[in-house]
Amino acid sequence: MELFGYPLPVVMSQLTLGLVNGSFYAMLSLGLAVIFGLLNVINFSHGAMYMMGAFVAWMGMSYLGLSYWAMLLLAPLVVGALGILIEKTMLRWLYKLDHLYGLLLTFGITLLVEGVFRSFYGVSGQPFETPEMLQGATDLGFMILPNYRGWVVLASLVVCFSTWYVIERTKLGAYLRAGTENPKLVEAFGVNVPLMVTLTYGFGVALAGFAGVLAAPIIQVSPLMGSNLIIVVFAVVVIGGMGSIMGSIVTGLGLGVIEGLTRVFYPEFSSTVVFLVMVIVLLLRPAGLFGKEK
Repeated sequence: MELFGYPLPVVMSQLTLGLVNGSFYAMLSLGLAVIFGLLNVINFSHGAMYMMGAFVAWMGMSYLGLSYWAMLLLAPLVVGALGILIEKTMLRWLYKLDHLYGLLLTFGITLLVEGVFRSFYGVSGQPFETPEMLQGATDLGFMILPNYRGWVVLASLVVCFSTWYVIERTKLGAYLRAGTENPKLVEAFGVNVPLMVTLTYGFGVALAGFAGVLAAPIIQVSPLMGSNLIIVVFAVVVIGGMGSIMGSIVTGLGLGVIEGLTRVFYPEFSSTVVFLVMVIVLLLRPAGLFGKEK
């Protein structure tokens, strides 16, 4: 069976690969959107936190003998704790300053974190074994679906839409949004706004750590894995709309699919198609697809 002149299994396998990449784009851009939308900080260190999540999981499994499932929970907590430390000691002094200061600080943090891991582990990458229960593949009839890649897509969708629901549909999310627009008023109702902001930043970078653990069995764990991805993720955030939660999720998944299909129909263009989409969107709608025009 063929689709647009190409064998259906080839098209579907690239579509699946695109969904996997889109899941990482969605989760990473979601963390960026949460941090920017609620804290007004452009967090360039997000790629380093993604890399650190993968490394923390690898170290827990290699040195402590912990399971993949334990590290899937513990690694984001470790990365989130580091994020809380960064916010409390450095970032909180920059909230009232220009965005450029936060960008420069987090860029410096990226260089520091990557340099530390590069000095210990080099750049060749560390192998990360797929958990036993997710090894192998499932025959769907029209394609062979690797079990682990199916798990990545499912886990990413659950985490992304759960985050959207909490922020957009619950009282906690209402407090978060109100706290960024009028912190004095929210504090008058007894809410500890500085603590809420700190935990929000910790949660945003924990999402990056979670994505890093999911990515570890698919790509080698390397100090450069975050820097290779973060530029595309920033493009996803811009296309979806800076600070838009739903925009990050939908755009991340959609661009992953577009990138995957481009590998079938015009492979030479697959590495730049995201940026072409960004240029077109910014020309037609500068605030992004889901952003609010000022």
